[in-house]
Amino acid sequence: MSLFDKRLSEIHSALRAKELSVTDLVQASITSIKEHDGEIKSVLHVDEEGALAHARQLDERLVKEKEELGLLFGLPAGLKDNLITKDVRTTCASKFLANYDPVHDGTVSQKVKEADAVIVAKLNMDEFAMGGSNENSGFYPTKNPWNTDYVPGGSSGGSAAAMAARHFYFTLGSDTGGSIRQPAAFCGVVGLKPTYGRVSRFGLVAFASSLDQIGPVTKNVEDSAYVLQAIAGHDGYDSTSANVEVPDYLSALTGDVKGLRIGVPKELIGEGIDPEVRDAVLAALKQLESMGATWSEVSMPHTEYAVPAYYLLSSSEASSNLARFDGVRYGVRADNAANLIELYKESRSQGFGAEVKRRIMLGTYALSSGYYDAYYKKAQQVRTLIIQDFNSIFADYDVILHPTTPSTAFKIGENADDPVKMYLEDICTVPVNLAGLPAISVPCGFAKSGLPIGLQIVGRAFDESTVLRVAHAYEQSAGFHQRKPEWVRG
Repeated sequence: MSLFDKRLSEIHSALRAKELSVTDLVQASITSIKEHDGEIKSVLHVDEEGALAHARQLDERLVKEKEELGLLFGLPAGLKDNLITKDVRTTCASKFLANYDPVHDGTVSQKVKEADAVIVAKLNMDEFAMGGSNENSGFYPTKNPWNTDYVPGGSSGGSAAAMAARHFYFTLGSDTGGSIRQPAAFCGVVGLKPTYGRVSRFGLVAFASSLDQIGPVTKNVEDSAYVLQAIAGHDGYDSTSANVEVPDYLSALTGDVKGLRIGVPKELIGEGIDPEVRDAVLAALKQLESMGATWSEVSMPHTEYAVPAYYLLSSSEASSNLARFDGVRYGVRADNAANLIELYKESRSQGFGAEVKRRIMLGTYALSSGYYDAYYKKAQQVRTLIIQDFNSIFADYDVILHPTTPSTAFKIGENADDPVKMYLEDICTVPVNLAGLPAISVPCGFAKSGLPIGLQIVGRAFDESTVLRVAHAYEQSAGFHQRKPEWVRG
């Protein structure tokens, strides 16, 4: 068994018993990256010196024995490269920020350190989190550890692929329209998107500020509960952070779903969903039913408008947020520009990739005079209708359950020339972001191709406890989370 297959309690027991050191754990992470990430390419930057120095500090605390240990003590972690980390390069997988070394930690990065985890590396992603396949990285694409001919999903593809490869004990990603859950489904791991405002966004390089949310990618639901416990909470540095009490998530993992009421949207289980995916989700429903839950088909009538509304809103916010990257203060700066306008134009042309440029153009158009009401305002009205769809269902049901993605992972390059087809892959995940709700993806089976299938569980706002309870109960009964790619050690 790999060190990173063990339960957190087992690792902490071994650390206290001096059977294992934090340095051992961190070195195992670094070795795994060096030996096995050459083909997957889930990692962008390894802070080997800093991680080992931090590990030695934690080992010294273990010697003292009396010091209280953090919730994630000694665990090697990888962070998506749009999470600010002090003195560790943060590029958003963009050439525009290829030399950017932040001077402070973001709130979540700081909380990870305060919980005594060790940040080993920054992980690959779609540039500025814009993409659903990790083919849009400004440096190199990440590949799926289950089959390297396939994409790992995106934009947190590096976070999910690194977990499937067991490079770390946990990773963090960001989810704007499914960017944690979709790659988690494609890579056969667990991906949690918390309620909007549950986790601080201070230090997350913004893509779409009203949609972005940081969350964990782990090998099982219990680990997700641990990590969420460490990173959740109100933050005065983030004006969208919710001042809502953080419950004890671990106490929610009871395994009991008796009496649970599940709604299954017919729009997300019928036409357009791959038959193998549908069958796996229906099997999961039967599993939960055998455990005492009940389920019924429900309707989310505005689902068909979710993808266009999402891409209009997210691109509009991206157009505004990315205006700061102008070649003046940091990042790429074009040489020999004749004037200021030329500097802006050339710096952005050289620094941004094709997908980022596409979304900036779409967002700028939607916000422009004469088109604002027709596009941006209309998309916000659709967003309200989608929120009302969720509210209507949650009046009678405890959770909503459906596939995480309409199909399993697609081949690298398969959708590269068809951005609209790529965008439609997000149909199962974007409604959740538009409504700001918590959702988790857990493995629920495998296709004949050997690629994983993801089950998505959606809960009421700030009710991550129920989402985790249902996910954990199903996971423990089904056991799909225990499988990993054959080449992974252990």
